[in-house]
Amino acid sequence: MKKFLALTTALGGLALPAAAQEITVMGWGGAYTQSQIEAYQKPFAEKTGIKVTSVDADNPATPIKAQVDAGNVTIDVANLEIADAVRLCDEGLIIPIDAASLPAGADGTPATEDFLEGTITECMIPTDIFSTIVAYDASKFPEGAAPATIADFFDTEKFPGKRGMKKGAKATLEMALMADGVPAAEVYALLETAEGQDRAFAKLDTIKKDAVFWEAGAQPPQLLADGEVSMTMGWNGRIFNAAVAENKPFVIIWDGQVYEWEGYVIPKGAPNEEAALEFVKFATSSEPAAKAAEYISYGPPRKSSASLVGNIQGSDQPMSPNLPTSPENMTNALASDMGFWVDRDTELGERFNAWLSAN
Repeated sequence: MKKFLALTTALGGLALPAAAQEITVMGWGGAYTQSQIEAYQKPFAEKTGIKVTSVDADNPATPIKAQVDAGNVTIDVANLEIADAVRLCDEGLIIPIDAASLPAGADGTPATEDFLEGTITECMIPTDIFSTIVAYDASKFPEGAAPATIADFFDTEKFPGKRGMKKGAKATLEMALMADGVPAAEVYALLETAEGQDRAFAKLDTIKKDAVFWEAGAQPPQLLADGEVSMTMGWNGRIFNAAVAENKPFVIIWDGQVYEWEGYVIPKGAPNEEAALEFVKFATSSEPAAKAAEYISYGPPRKSSASLVGNIQGSDQPMSPNLPTSPENMTNALASDMGFWVDRDTELGERFNAWLSAN
């Protein structure tokens, strides 16, 4: 589905070529695209007089590859998941972006130091952080006796009930090790070893008989709502939406979260490359990144944005406690290691599936 945003105002702020009076930005649709229209696209158009056309795709990486391969590129900027961005960059389908050219943070911190470590890559500037977390139904536990840590998810004796578990190795194995007492900073070094992998699967064994496995992001909040599980792994945005929009008694446990990110790229041969780069610089600066987080519970990747995030749109409730990147939620957080999973996804995925089917 295509959404068009035609906003032209007096030129100001950014020096752009006279011919570049319009750019096309591709996103994922729904509430996600809407957050970017409100936080990035409208303010950019107002500041520069550049019209922004917003289009959506199920996965923007697919049309970007097709357009570049065909030599007929109509997209100027696209939002990609980190794995797709690295792959397309390696294939020469998107252009490098010099992180040193990005504006400093609102507090003056250079951009290269302001973004969360590891989130900037050669061809992608991050826009938001989302995470796999554990959540529970508060109505299932007595007041004052609710779970609080990733270890509690695996403790069915102290915290009875079924567990919703992601049907896949990625994030699941990392959480198992953290639940077993491995500090976040040491997880991947251990998971590279046979000993670490055995330890992770042994931890999963402890709750296998109580596990209900899910594959789609909509399932965890539904499992909680239906009472099929008392706790579940899930994506933070889905749990947040159920709790806020549907008033469900769901609570996120941030301890042991595994966070990932996505961001903006510029396809090779973009028709308005200079204007596209200015848009990326604007959209990934401190204030717009903070504004986007007020519309959807994905955290801004810039540290300087944290103090700028206001209330949940349409409410008097602060958004910050609901974001993966809020400092209080990052005390035992793990950045998903894309390189690790590129090398081991097949191997560990096959082992996970074999574990799943074993008695």
